[in-house]
Order: sequence, then C-alpha cells, then structure tokens
Amino acid sequence: MNPVTENSTIPSLLQNIIQHIHPENAVFLSHKVNEQWEEITYKQAIEKINLIAAYFLHIDIKKNDRLALILDNGPDYVYYDQALQQIGAVNTSIYPTLSEIEIEYILNDSGAKTLLVGSPFLLKKILKIANNCPELIRLIPAFDDYQKLIEKSKFNAAIISLNELLKEGELVYNQYKEAIVNARESILTSDVSTLIYTSGTTGTPKGVMLTHYNLTQNVRACLEQITNVDKDDTFLSFLPLSHVFERTATYHVCLAAGCKIAFAQSLDLLAKNMMEVRPTIMNCVPRLLERIHDRAMKSGQAAGGIKTKLFLWSLKKGRKFREIKEAGKNPGMILSAENRLADKLVFSKIKEKTGGRLKFMLSGGGALPKNIGEFFGDLGIKILEGYGLTETSPVLSVTEQDRQVYGTVGRIIPRIEVAIQNIDTQKIYTIQTNESFKADFESEEGEIITRGHCVMKGYRNKPEDTQNVIDHDGWFHTGDIGRFYKGNLQITDRLKNMLVNSFGKNVYPTPVENTYLKSPKIEQVFLIGDKREYITAFIIPSKELLQETFNLDNAYFEQPDVFIEDQRIVDWINIDVKKLSSELAKFERIKNFKVKRNPFNMEEGEITPTLKAKRKVIEKKYADAIDQLYLQENDVI
Repeated sequence: MNPVTENSTIPSLLQNIIQHIHPENAVFLSHKVNEQWEEITYKQAIEKINLIAAYFLHIDIKKNDRLALILDNGPDYVYYDQALQQIGAVNTSIYPTLSEIEIEYILNDSGAKTLLVGSPFLLKKILKIANNCPELIRLIPAFDDYQKLIEKSKFNAAIISLNELLKEGELVYNQYKEAIVNARESILTSDVSTLIYTSGTTGTPKGVMLTHYNLTQNVRACLEQITNVDKDDTFLSFLPLSHVFERTATYHVCLAAGCKIAFAQSLDLLAKNMMEVRPTIMNCVPRLLERIHDRAMKSGQAAGGIKTKLFLWSLKKGRKFREIKEAGKNPGMILSAENRLADKLVFSKIKEKTGGRLKFMLSGGGALPKNIGEFFGDLGIKILEGYGLTETSPVLSVTEQDRQVYGTVGRIIPRIEVAIQNIDTQKIYTIQTNESFKADFESEEGEIITRGHCVMKGYRNKPEDTQNVIDHDGWFHTGDIGRFYKGNLQITDRLKNMLVNSFGKNVYPTPVENTYLKSPKIEQVFLIGDKREYITAFIIPSKELLQETFNLDNAYFEQPDVFIEDQRIVDWINIDVKKLSSELAKFERIKNFKVKRNPFNMEEGEITPTLKAKRKVIEKKYADAIDQLYLQENDVI
C-alpha cells in the first residue's frame, strides 16, 4: 500500500516511518566519517531534528518564515530541513557553486532569516555579503572551528555553530516539545514547503514556491508508477539536494517508503562509494552514465585479442537478447544461454563496479542519449528516465519498470494532464494522462504543457512571471518541445534553445549535440547557427583521450588560449564529426567548429548548477570566435 495519502505533508512522512514502517533503531542515514561509514538511526536523527526545531521556536521563527541552506549533501541537510518542516518554515536551498551576487539576491528575495553554511570556504563567501541581507538574523556554520574566520569581520547577524545550536536546543526542548507537535499537526498541504530558485539560464533566478501537496503527491504518483521501491532499499545520494530532482527522487521517496540514504563523499569518490555502499537504487544524470559507457567501451576494446572479441560478442548477444525480450517474445534456449555466459564473463564485471545490487538507476536532469540507454539495457542494468522541471515538483513522466522505449522519458504519472500545443497557433494537439496511455499512440510535435497536483504555487514576488507561464486554464507552459511516441513522452529540445537558420529551418540543438556526443573523443558540444546560413559548434574534447592520443600533460590545458589550434587535433576530432554527420539532415550538420581547450564552467557563469549551457552568456563571451567560424571558408568538414 502506498504510504503517501492525499493529506500527507513532508514531516508526516517521517512520522509515518517510525509509526508504521521501521522501529526507531533502524538505520535511516549513513555517511563517511574518518574513512568509516557511520550509520544514523531514525531515533538519533529525530532527536537532533527536535532540538533544532526547539531552537528555531525559541528565537521566534514562525510558520512560513524562510530558512536557508548552503551546504553539500549529508545528514546535516536532513536534520535542518526536517526541523524547519516540522514547524512550518520554508526550506530555501542555495547551490554552493553560486556566486556571491547570486547568493545575495536569493537571500534578499526570499527574506531568509537564517542560513546554514556547510564549509569554511562557503562561510568566507557569505561573510562578504551578509551585511547586505537585512532579514538575515543568524549564520549557522555546520562546523565548529569558525571563530578564526570571523575575527576581522563585522556583521549584523548573530553567529552560532550547528553544534552550539543543538546544545541551546537541548536546554529549551522540554519548553517547546508540545509546541513542535502542535506546529507539525497544523501544517496544511497548501502551505509552501520549499523555495527553489531556478538556474537562471535566461535571466534573473526565480523562486519557485512548492507546497507540501506538490511534493508529497509527486512522490505518491512516482511510487505508483515505479512499484518495486521498498523499505529494504538503499539509495546512494550524490546529486545536490538543493536541486528538486534529488530532493524528490531520493530524499522524499526514501521518507515515503522507508529506504536508507547513504551520502556519497564527492563525485570524484563516487565509484569507490558505490563499491562500498552497494546501493540498490541510485539517481543520476546522463553524463555519469555516458562516462561509465565510455570507460567500459574503452576498456573492452583496449584489452585486445580474444578479450576484445569476447567483449564485442557479449554486447552483440546482450543486445539481441534485450530486443527480443522487449518485443515480448521468447529469446529461446540458445540465446538465453549465450546471454548468461556473456553476463558471467563480461557484464557482471561492469555490474560489480556499481556494487552489484542495483535494481535500477533513474536518469534525470537532461536528455539521455538513446544509445547510452540501450547500452545499459544490453548489460542487463535497468535505466529508467524521468522528466520534469522545478516548477512541476518535478516529475511529469517516468519510465515504467516493465516497458522501456529508449529515447523517451516514460509514461505520464497518475493524476496529472500533459498536452502538446502548437507553438504558433496555440492549438492543443492532444491531452494525455496516465489512464489514457496506449502503447502505439503518437502525436505531433509542439510545446509540452501540464496541469495538476505537480504545478507550483507560483514564483515568489513575481506575479507577472507566474502569469506568463500558467495560463487562465491552469496549464503550465514548460518551454520544452516534445511529442508522444509509443505512448511515452519524448523531449525534442527547449523552445528557447531552438535555432532558426537564415533559410527558416528549425534546428533543435539537443538531439543534434547528442548525435555528436556518441564519439568518445567529444566531451561537450555547443551548437551555433541562429539566423546563420549553416550550423557551427564549439567542441570540447575528452581530456583523458586527448592526453593519451597526443601525449599531453596537464599543463597543456592550463595554457591561456581558449581554443586549440593544433591542426592534428582538429583533424582527429573531424574524423568522427564527418562520420556522425551522416546521421543528420544536411541543415543540422556541423559545417565548421572550434576546439575549446576546457569545458564550460559554473565559475565563469557559462553553465547552470544543473550543467545546462547559458546560451546568451556563451554567445556574448565568445562572439569574436563565433564570427571567425562564419568569416573563414569552411575547409574543416
């Protein structure tokens, strides 16, 4: 039975676990401390949650006050979030990678009263802007040794470490024990639970107000769609909890189903942590899966001789087995035996690197290239895909466990509507729901719009922007282009990303970029060509492969020249560009490109925290280089 009901709130999910799913001494969280995994029970977590909640009430934090967090994933995030959820305050999470100006804007726009700060580095950043945030009354370092950082600083907000706060909370807990219970029980599903600021690819970040109803009903629908999540599962969390995808698909799902959450140390140590934790479920982004694919292919093909032949034979048999099974047919005794042998000799070795227990991985936050999904399917590793936006809590669709259509983002979740609307005429081609699903249904392409329990309350302090995206019929306009294919939703691109060449042809960058990303030589592609005669690109090569092929050291990538002019490297990349261009229409093909020495990065403001390219920023910053792509005759392709 689904543990989430129509009346659930975020704090009620935790209460439901200890009342109906697990005893208090069961493991809730785990993280690495001094190279050892430390486990935290529900009882231990709830004790800290209650002490923090008591402290908040003691300093007169009230329902609907915004309390901010800027820290990496870990138990402290859960304690702090659950404490403020218990008393009806609003979680305002800030990406640790944002600039000081962006952090200052969010603190002031939200009117945040407190800020939990995760590291000395972040505290130094906050101290520079704290006095520009008049509503901020408390800075709360999540570490103890902060005194030396503030010796020469003068700021208006009081400062208290999280451990000091817990001690203060312990002193007043009995005084506020009953008030915490009353506050938790008085929370309405319509109350705002969190304020999440959009990444701001097209301008000023907007604070998305998501209610308890938005978030709990999204989890409820997801658990109805993916039915094999249970209380014995272990999630490994590495995507930022400041983003709605990880917040819902890991944290809130675990709160609902009673799963254990293990926090990875870092992206660099993720592979090691997977082997240690042996997760059964994990949420990820496409780039992680692409890297696993690239390394597996490189390792398998570099082995040479019989090992490479066995690797390629296994992939061939795995693909054939998968395709027959997905078609609902019997693979037969011989192919089944061959697939078992391939699994024993090759696939199991790759699976071991994920811990060997994965039921599935859920990919979100961007489009997963079709060939990557198929590759993992060939190995027998289930990759589900989901789609949504911050404004939709986030999930609108997700792959069903027993029906996979690669290149799509799954079936519409229960109790919402998703429609496809003509961009120019606003005619709605089709409205689809979970209940109307038909495996052979296909629709025309247009903007994806939605309405139902998932749609946000609105943008904080921005009623006009809210009206611009939620029309008078209640439809939220996603700005994404897509269609229905075999009953599943398929994303084409972002409406604002669309390039229109000088001949009036529409080019959607994402599928074109994904075609070129099939090359192991290419790490990133940024397509250019709006109002131009043909398509060009900035291509960022695979650093690892480039170093191996041309015997380059790290100093090569620290040179001041943004672009690589070495014709040997250009020609090397061009081999794959020419080959992959044949898969595209002529007007979609890259006619000229520049090789960028290093990836776009957040520090330079070129990409968002969710790794989406800021097109306007990049085109303005590299305007001269773009002009060169069109001034010189194309002699590359």
